[in-house]
Amino acid sequence: MFDLKGIYCPIATPFIDDKIAYDKLDENLDFWISSKLEGIVVMGSNGEFVSLRESEKEELIQHCCKRIAGKKRVVVGTGSNCFDETLHLCNFSKECGADAVLLVTPFYYKGSMKDDVLEEYFTAVADRSPLPVILYNIPSTTHNTIELDTVYALSKLPNVAGIKDSSGNFVPFSRGLFGPRSDQFAWIQGEDYLCGSALLCGGDGMVSGLSNARVEPYVEMYQAYEQGDTDKIIECQRRINFLYRVIHSCGNGNAAIKAVTELAGRGARYMRQGSMNLTDEQVAVIAQIMAEYEAL
Repeated sequence: MFDLKGIYCPIATPFIDDKIAYDKLDENLDFWISSKLEGIVVMGSNGEFVSLRESEKEELIQHCCKRIAGKKRVVVGTGSNCFDETLHLCNFSKECGADAVLLVTPFYYKGSMKDDVLEEYFTAVADRSPLPVILYNIPSTTHNTIELDTVYALSKLPNVAGIKDSSGNFVPFSRGLFGPRSDQFAWIQGEDYLCGSALLCGGDGMVSGLSNARVEPYVEMYQAYEQGDTDKIIECQRRINFLYRVIHSCGNGNAAIKAVTELAGRGARYMRQGSMNLTDEQVAVIAQIMAEYEAL
């Protein structure tokens, strides 16, 4: 079973002229390989998986797995509204050398994925996937929530490794941490404001899109957690809270994070959906926030 613990970065997919900029991607991948991350997530929300063609998804998975080549763990976001495509991407990820898959709930049909439907769906994928499955709860974008009782039921499946919870609702997450826990099942926080709280309550790690901007406070926070240093965890969370200002500055988290990678010289600000691109003025505001962050 996949031991899902530590810090994972869901990497941004850089685009230039509407094509994946593999040179920029490689700069980011090399940066993550040299970091103290446990691994990366390819085609998470920050990777704009919903805007990629299937051929681009395959090319991206293959490229990242080859570039990383076992130096870090690779988790691939394979979830889609098409069951056959999801299974195909699970199998393809295995062939390319990935370690696990991240499975978002089906989306678009708001509220149609009831508890029994979601349990059946995740069970069907987990039974057929050649890689361990990580549940991905992000109802703000999918409009379908994986309820706690459903998580409990799925956590008993041998091929389900854990959950990334990006709901921002700490009540069910903390109940899960203090409830009946399986040794094989990890509770991973996906909301940056709650990373410190999750670790202080016994969480297993985090998958943070904002770590694309600065990974150090996340790595230092997890190291502090392993060492039992509560004060350091709180200090790191305060730095993360300040860093979150880049997202509040423009109201578009993915675009803001991509702008920071460009400012760092290892990314591109452009979104696949061009109307979501930030203006030069917005990027200048983000640059000022990052300067203030470095001065902390």
